[in-house]
Amino acid sequence: MAFRTARFSGISALAAAGALALASLASAPAAAASFQQCLKSMWPMARSAGISQATFTQLTSRLTPDPDTVKLMGKQSEFVKPIWDYLDSAVSSSRITTGRQMAQKYSSQLANIERRYGVEPAVVLAIWGVETSYGGYMGRHNALRALGTLACDATDRRDYWRQEFVTAMQIVQAGHVSASNMESSWAGAMGHTQFMPSSWRQHSADYEGDGKNDIWTNVPDALASTANYLKNFGWEDGKTWGYEVELPRGFDYSLADEETWRTLGQWRRLGITRTRGRDFPRPGDKAFLILPAGANGPAFLMLKNFEVIKRYNNATSYALAVGHLADRIIGAGPFEKSWPRNDPPLSRSQVREMQTLLTRKGFSTGGVDGKVGPMTRSAIRDYQKRMGQIADGYASVKLLQQLKG
Repeated sequence: MAFRTARFSGISALAAAGALALASLASAPAAAASFQQCLKSMWPMARSAGISQATFTQLTSRLTPDPDTVKLMGKQSEFVKPIWDYLDSAVSSSRITTGRQMAQKYSSQLANIERRYGVEPAVVLAIWGVETSYGGYMGRHNALRALGTLACDATDRRDYWRQEFVTAMQIVQAGHVSASNMESSWAGAMGHTQFMPSSWRQHSADYEGDGKNDIWTNVPDALASTANYLKNFGWEDGKTWGYEVELPRGFDYSLADEETWRTLGQWRRLGITRTRGRDFPRPGDKAFLILPAGANGPAFLMLKNFEVIKRYNNATSYALAVGHLADRIIGAGPFEKSWPRNDPPLSRSQVREMQTLLTRKGFSTGGVDGKVGPMTRSAIRDYQKRMGQIADGYASVKLLQQLKG
């Protein structure tokens, strides 16, 4: 999915699907009968979408619920994985090495894809790498089975899942892939670069020109589809995703709000510089500032292409991993500043505890919801200022310990 959000905007399916509540299945025979009844109830919708009776019967008559989807769709992780742990896995040495090998193996196809869509090969390879480790793990589920399970058992966004299920049947009926080869994640994100069926319909591409947009068994089709997806969401050819930067002493950390766009020249006048004394190649490019791990971790100025990557998966850690892996594939080194591994972020229950303590001390977080949004970051900064600390708004374990002490 581009993993992981249930790609409602784009391609990912996991994070959003994880928010679903689940009605438990009954005994196995009763569950199977109920599941088949649910599938049959979708026939009018499938018929309206052009699915033939023969195709519908063939694809649904022996379908059973996917137990992994049942187990995972209602599961929400309590703990937030530190960004450095995510990057260690997503941008591992083996993934960098394999990415360089794939760049050579598919060099001619990637060059053609760049000419067609204006997206650099390394970025396309990085998404492939982060999504499925270059096809090494595409989910090991069947999209029809996973989506049928979600369409029948998810208690939220049922209309969405039913539409995805019907779209998956359209893909099979049109001959782009066989039902048996329709490999996906447990939440229905499909193929080498993890497209939801609706995203496949809007953005997939036929690189080979054989009439099939095959993102499962045809790597060039999958890479072209990814490039087309990024292009359709506004990828700016010839520009990067962002820059690691250094902040001046006494910097106003409230400017790192992940929202305010300034030109690189304007950021430079505020004292921000690229690491190792390098220049910004286009001072007129606009960017916003983020500090994913607070003042003690790396800082980044992010350009529009970073936001385009997030259309694939709306998570800062994901987009940063894709951008960094792309850079490493073409020979760049690791980030200059180390991550504060001794000061991890808070779990959701810890965030709620922190919000409660801040509110009691007179720093309103706008509610206790376990999410670090703008009001919570503002409350943290106000507290840090009162304590004479760097006001970076980072919700960390050390901050919670201080509040409790």
